[in-house]
Amino acid sequence: MSKLALYPGTFDPVTYGHLDVLERALKVFDRIEVTVAVNASKQTLFSIEDRVGLVQACVADLDAHDRVTVTAFEGLLVDHARATGAVALVRGLRQVSDFDYEFRMALANRRLHPELQTVFLMPAEDHTFVAASIVREIHRWGGDVSSFVPPVVVEALAGLRERDVEAD
Repeated sequence: MSKLALYPGTFDPVTYGHLDVLERALKVFDRIEVTVAVNASKQTLFSIEDRVGLVQACVADLDAHDRVTVTAFEGLLVDHARATGAVALVRGLRQVSDFDYEFRMALANRRLHPELQTVFLMPAEDHTFVAASIVREIHRWGGDVSSFVPPVVVEALAGLRERDVEAD
């Protein structure tokens, strides 16, 4: 039986840091489901369909792309883990400040689903400062995000900018 892990997140947008954590997770688990969160309380730059499509496009470039699926999910993550048979959640830790939130979430998830493990992985050092929120802010002010996100995401962000200009 192969071991499935969920890699949940908003991925708005997917960054090189996300992909680095995914590649590290593929060295530990047989299969990974990138679980793109539908979060009604968050105002996202991209729709859920666009975020899933962007992650799928980025995953297609990975050597182990055949071991990765990308899905949208709304609801309690532990319920989804039970339904899929996932044995773990993969979470990226970039900085110490990430740990507090992730630690509390891991404990809550453990209480709800004791068999589900949370695995924390650190991205490569050159990705530790990259966050989707930083990418969104740089994009908002017209900056170059090409060193933070794959080319397909750069193109999608440019498309958003063009759409916004046309709407004005």
